[in-house]
Amino acid sequence: MVIPLSARFDLALGGRWTSLSGGGREWLWSRPDPARDLVLPGGAFVDVGGLEECVPTVRGRPDHGDAWSRPWTGTPARATVKCDGFELTREVGEEAGAVVAVYRLSADPGFRFVWSAHALLDLSEQARLIAPPGTPLRVYPEAAPVLDTAWPPGAPYLEGRWPDPFGLGLDRLGPPDGSAAGAVLRCASVRVQDGADVLGLRVEAPPGVPVGTALWRNLGGFPEGAPYRSIGVEPMLGTVFDVTEAGPDDTAEVPASGEVTWRLVMTAERMW
Repeated sequence: MVIPLSARFDLALGGRWTSLSGGGREWLWSRPDPARDLVLPGGAFVDVGGLEECVPTVRGRPDHGDAWSRPWTGTPARATVKCDGFELTREVGEEAGAVVAVYRLSADPGFRFVWSAHALLDLSEQARLIAPPGTPLRVYPEAAPVLDTAWPPGAPYLEGRWPDPFGLGLDRLGPPDGSAAGAVLRCASVRVQDGADVLGLRVEAPPGVPVGTALWRNLGGFPEGAPYRSIGVEPMLGTVFDVTEAGPDDTAEVPASGEVTWRLVMTAERMW
């Protein structure tokens, strides 16, 4: 059964998605942190959950990109943020119960970037991430303590296959165990199943633009000193977290027209 979704936003605080709900269920996880209200462009990321627009990078500088820390202008249906070197516009609507966001990034031709819909989800310990078996992925160094192999010195990431690279079992989004793992899957569409509820996330991009889905499986391994459980499932343009570590085929690039457009589609269903 299809469950119609609706979304809410906080344009003043980074254009953040504060709610994605339907059928009596809220899909976005959140946590309070008064420091979020005081953030300035270029500042360290303050995690209050929801869905943040991370662009032109996720890791690196600026931390989680340049859009989440700036006020957006417009309306929830059509909002714009102006950042250093680019402008991002987001139009949000509904198609057959799905929430659809259409993005347009304007910049000088040749501008390379990564974008992530940094969605932190409110999931039970029984939830699972479903992606095509064998999907190639990259695993990042915070997972090193729980791998079944040694981390090569200086490697920014390791290449593996979904769902169990190096013994991680990344499809299981279970209880806190003190671990944290970040990965980028090279696929445009995934599903999250939590009991009878299923959330679908898909990114649609022009031909030649690399797409992926990031997973942040924090089972109480982050941050040091005050860890908590948080699960990020993040449709992406690009296939790396840090744009400075990207190879020639790992990022989106603004063409001669000066614009790149893409779509984020989120659906929900109830299985019984």
